[in-house]
Amino acid sequence: MIEAAQFIEAALARGFSWYAGVPCSYLTPFINCVLQDPSLHYVSSANEGDAVALIAGVTLGARGGQRGITMMQNSGLGNAVSPLTSLTWTFRLPQLLIVTWRGQPGTADEPQHALMGPVTPAMLDTMEIPWELFPTDAAGIGPALDRALAHMDATGRPYALVMQKGSVAPYALKPQDRSAPRARCAVRTQWRGGAPDALPSRREALQRVIAHTPAAATVVLASTGFCGRELYALDDRPNQLYMVGSMGCVTPLALGLALVRPDLHVVAIDGDGAALMRMGNFATLGAYGPSNLTHVLLDNGAHDSTGAQATVSPNVSFAGVAAACGYASAAEGDCLELLDEVLAAAVPGEPGAAPGSRFVRLVIRAGTPDGLPRPTITPAEVKSRLARHIGADHGEN
Repeated sequence: MIEAAQFIEAALARGFSWYAGVPCSYLTPFINCVLQDPSLHYVSSANEGDAVALIAGVTLGARGGQRGITMMQNSGLGNAVSPLTSLTWTFRLPQLLIVTWRGQPGTADEPQHALMGPVTPAMLDTMEIPWELFPTDAAGIGPALDRALAHMDATGRPYALVMQKGSVAPYALKPQDRSAPRARCAVRTQWRGGAPDALPSRREALQRVIAHTPAAATVVLASTGFCGRELYALDDRPNQLYMVGSMGCVTPLALGLALVRPDLHVVAIDGDGAALMRMGNFATLGAYGPSNLTHVLLDNGAHDSTGAQATVSPNVSFAGVAAACGYASAAEGDCLELLDEVLAAAVPGEPGAAPGSRFVRLVIRAGTPDGLPRPTITPAEVKSRLARHIGADHGEN
């Protein structure tokens, strides 16, 4: 058994200063120690996949050797499969995973862990994530971290430490004042109405985004599907990243990047299907989102890239959700001018600006131009190009 501080201090000496995750009773002393260390950053994520994507965003923008750790119970590995297989692996965005081993064979545990416990090692192996047991003596901490770093630096991919019960000594959480909720903004709407074919197109919306996001100090992250492909076709700029897979993860990726790089204005272009898949991110962005993050949702009411099957977005006020979750501003409508106004006003650090991120939902028509090209640059190359452009550590493949 080790003390939480022993691992955390050794990890910090190696650059690990960012943590995100979902609690587990095995992690309690570890999380308690992280929460009370002012030199560390911790984000409580809505689910494990969101935490993986957030730390991927930290990795994307990190400078000066900063690194991140995602913590989760092994029962949450299922929630993390998508970003672990199509974000961190595909884009080569390394992170350290601390995964607890509930239901470990030979131990007594709750019935819900009876299957997940035995299959946990195989899940990590199948996802090509090397792993070892979390160290249980002080002498083993440094070597374990060094093995993790060697793999992460050599491959650009995650490494896991699997924590058994009783690995970390108890650590009490001192009483803490709960932070006051952010002020609730009023939702602004601007609806023109009319026939569906009179709505703006995705192309028109993306042209406005490009016009308001100069490459020098702005990063644009585009959601998976036709959104990223159409942005690429319009103007393949070095300050842009095109998501593939990891549906719903563009917002936590953007949050991690915006938190680690307050010098950049980060614009996340979301879709209605993706937003609906991981709506817990609205709460996380509402609580942690900085003023240098703008969340743009292009809502065509359909999963366009898979045959235009309808989503339930017409029944949802996404701006109402954003306002309820604590965004600094929230707007929705069907006018390109509304998108212009939100992006033009998104100047990080404006005197008197409300803390928090901005949100705008633009309702657009479904449909995509014929012959839409796929990027000829690989995801890893897109990541490296962006990292070089913003002066981040991972500016290489």
